[in-house]
This record gives sequence, structure tokens and C-alpha cells, in this order.
Amino acid sequence: MAILIILHILSVVVWVGGMFFAYMALRPAAVETLDPPKRLPLWVASFKRFFPWVWVCVILLPLTGYAMIFSPDRFGGMANSPLYVHIMNGLGILMILIFLHVFFAPFRRLKLAVAAQDWPDGGKRLAQIRMLVGINLILGLLVVAVASGGRYLI
Repeated sequence: MAILIILHILSVVVWVGGMFFAYMALRPAAVETLDPPKRLPLWVASFKRFFPWVWVCVILLPLTGYAMIFSPDRFGGMANSPLYVHIMNGLGILMILIFLHVFFAPFRRLKLAVAAQDWPDGGKRLAQIRMLVGINLILGLLVVAVASGGRYLI
């Protein structure tokens, strides 16, 4: 059980922490110092390095989460799980769906725009990604709050 919890928490830290860094530090610094012909390739290169880690998290989080939910030593199934676990599960599924959309739609289009040096379209795609990452960041922080305080509040 300890290994499941450790992998679960590390996956959350990597994913949510990465989004926080990208949104709150990298984005403002890139906007402040780089023109779009330099900024957009930076984002593509950054996403190419970050998204494989997100894929690991997107796989590990449900695996470890459901292993804990269905473990007879923990909750013994969804019916026995407390409300905060159901909230984490629902928000986690929503976050995964948003990531899948980002990865397969606007990120793919961003890579194509950067390869074609179509900066206006690339900017449009990056704006879509920024909005969706912002939503996922809020959801991720909410999940962390529910996970850490849920058993005491709910």
C-alpha cells in the first residue's frame, strides 16, 4: 500500500507542479523575453519534454488510485469509498480527458504551425493550450486540497 500511495502522490506532484511552473513561471518569462518566432518553438520543445512525464502520470494515477480503492486493506471498492475519494476520482478523470484533448488536438496543431513558421496560428494554438492547462491546474490544485483535507472536511 505504501508504494501505491508514494507513486500516486509523486504522479500528482509531477503533473500539477509542472503545470504550475509552466503557467506561473515559464509563460510570463517567455512572453517577457521572447518574440513569437522564438517563444513558440520553446513551448513545443518544453511540451515534448513534459508530456511524456504527464503520460506516465496519466497511467499511474488511475492504476494506483483504483488499486487503493479496490484493495480490501483500504476501501474495498467504490461503494465503501468516502465522498472525497469519489471527488478525486471524478476530477482526475476530467483532468485526464482535458490532457488527452490538449495532446491530440491543439498540441498537434501547434507543432504543425511551428514547423510551417505560421506564428499567428501557432499563437492561437498556444492560447488554447494555455486556457486548458489553466483549467487543469485549477482542477489539480482542487484535487490536492480534497486529497489532503477531504477526510477532515467531507
